[in-house]
Amino acid sequence: MPFIPHTEDDVREMLGTIGASSIAELFDEIPAELRIDDLTGVPDALSEMEISRLMRERAARDGGALCFIGAGAYEHHIPTVVWDIATRGEYYSAYTPYQAEASQGTLQTIYEYQSMITALTGLDASNASLYDGASALAEAALMAVRVNRRSQSTRVLLAAGVNPTWQKVAHAIAGTQGLRFDRLALDVESGTTDLAALDAAGEAPVAVVIQQPSFLGTLEDVDRLTDWAHAQGAIVIGMCNPTSLALLKPPGRWGETGADVACGEGQPLGVPLSSGGPYFGYMTCKESMVRQMPGRIVGRTTDLDGKKGFTLTLQAREQHIRRSKATSNICTNQGLMVTAATIYMSLLGYEGLAQVARASHERTAELLRRLTAIDGVERIFSGPHFHEAALRLDRPVRPALDALAAQGILGGYDLGRDFPELGNALLVCATETKTDADLDRYAEALAGIAAG
Repeated sequence: MPFIPHTEDDVREMLGTIGASSIAELFDEIPAELRIDDLTGVPDALSEMEISRLMRERAARDGGALCFIGAGAYEHHIPTVVWDIATRGEYYSAYTPYQAEASQGTLQTIYEYQSMITALTGLDASNASLYDGASALAEAALMAVRVNRRSQSTRVLLAAGVNPTWQKVAHAIAGTQGLRFDRLALDVESGTTDLAALDAAGEAPVAVVIQQPSFLGTLEDVDRLTDWAHAQGAIVIGMCNPTSLALLKPPGRWGETGADVACGEGQPLGVPLSSGGPYFGYMTCKESMVRQMPGRIVGRTTDLDGKKGFTLTLQAREQHIRRSKATSNICTNQGLMVTAATIYMSLLGYEGLAQVARASHERTAELLRRLTAIDGVERIFSGPHFHEAALRLDRPVRPALDALAAQGILGGYDLGRDFPELGNALLVCATETKTDADLDRYAEALAGIAAG
């Protein structure tokens, strides 16, 4: 945005043109009791030079901590060219394609993104994205209610390994519309959903949500859970780490007929860790459900001259129809993040993404080998994992994490807050970015803490 200063003469001339005696008069409709004369607690303004120095000093405090956290946001190598392209003017400024005829580049990017996401998830149609993985889960649950009209239930069952933070977000969004989110029992031996307890799950749900890999890093029996959910008359929502889909069975092939909806967090696809965002959520579904999908969908067509073109389609959104009849009140998609993800997937291709997934799995296996060699550290679950795993320490996790942080190591996620039944449990993650030296540094630091 350009810097356009207004002199006192400019202000006086503008006020005269609109017939106002002062700027305050422009806001005279605001009741006097709601107006304030100053901002208590706000420090005096800084000059440009002073604010620049302050922000440089704060940026320097970020340091370069070695990160092994994971738990829903992952550090992957992002080729420099991804954001070199994404931040070019023609991409960086591309926003909402309200005028399709003037937004062909934006629409083509979204169309290519949709094509890649449907290929990864094994489902038929994708929207243009959502705010993040957590809100995508909420929207998927609401979508399931609209689709599953045979069910009168408002109960959404979550597999034991669904991200607990996402459950809270989904409840905050969809709980106000009458949905209940209940969690299936956890088998503390395997770290997956207790399949033996499915028959005691109670009221038949409108939808069942399965996260793969689970929040605990384990792999669910998605085929059995999917078929069980369908037998209950429920819609199956698969939540997947998109990187893992280069190796694991896609949700569209789970069970006899596949999951009905897939959603999740797209951050691993070329979006850096950035203090909680901005990220983007993805969503795909079977073709039979596409009219109930929230957000934008881009289609490809031909014009009167036979030339290929792109357009928005199935626009049952609040901008186009009565708000009460809209499938969703989502106002936009995370356009810049989706652009970066599309460039990232285009550069890596399927084989490149599979290499990232394999390398991440191998790095995690090597990290586990080093850490479990330390006295007082053991794996909790022995089953297969992707690039996260849960460890049990012989001491409280939080002080150990604080001690690691003091050495510049973000050692993992304390599972005790969400899964107290696991005891002193620590979730660790490694990706292709971690070298042998990084793993050694972590293991040596944790060994020192364990030794007191």
